Amino acid sequence: MVRRGVDVVVAGLALVVLSPILAALAVLVRLRLGSPVLFRQARSGLHGEPFTIVKLRTMREARYPAEPDADRTPRLGHLLRSSSLDELPQLWNVLKGDMSLIGPRPTLPEQVERYTERERGRLSVKPGLTGWAQVNGRNSISWPERIELDLEYIERRSLRLDVEILRRTLRRLVRPEGITGEGGVNPGYPGPEDPPSPTPPAPPA
Repeated sequence: MVRRGVDVVVAGLALVVLSPILAALAVLVRLRLGSPVLFRQARSGLHGEPFTIVKLRTMREARYPAEPDADRTPRLGHLLRSSSLDELPQLWNVLKGDMSLIGPRPTLPEQVERYTERERGRLSVKPGLTGWAQVNGRNSISWPERIELDLEYIERRSLRLDVEILRRTLRRLVRPEGITGEGGVNPGYPGPEDPPSPTPPAPPA
């Protein structure tokens, strides 16, 4: 109850204080990337229950089928992602109760379907705007590493750890790291049926 109260107060105040910034960003997105301004997507929340996450749009419409995401993301989109400003509308998800300020980042339902029994422990708390995995590598580390960090957070969950996560989050907002994976691509969640990466051939003698 205390955690929920903090979520409501902080998210509500943040939405009020940041409303001029959100309005300005919405205008920029509409002018540069078109409509809709908000990107909506189904994610898995507490106990795997689905909810709709909201973000500021960062990609324009595809000019041809299967156009790479990187080509669809202009400078404004990169700026929004690198600064995490595209995540600000999720304060509304926190206010509604879909999310918490701190917790594992919400993943896609098709990823959750491929979780092992141990990995499903990640769903025992509400997903968060930021979390232990986010401040310890984010997309620069593998999915199994991220999930282990989230499970570690759930096991060690405390006010002290939450304060530490908030401190590291603020530092990463100033000096962004791990926004995208290697080569600028965020890999999908690996499952047991995915083939192992091929072993590179040995160099010639």
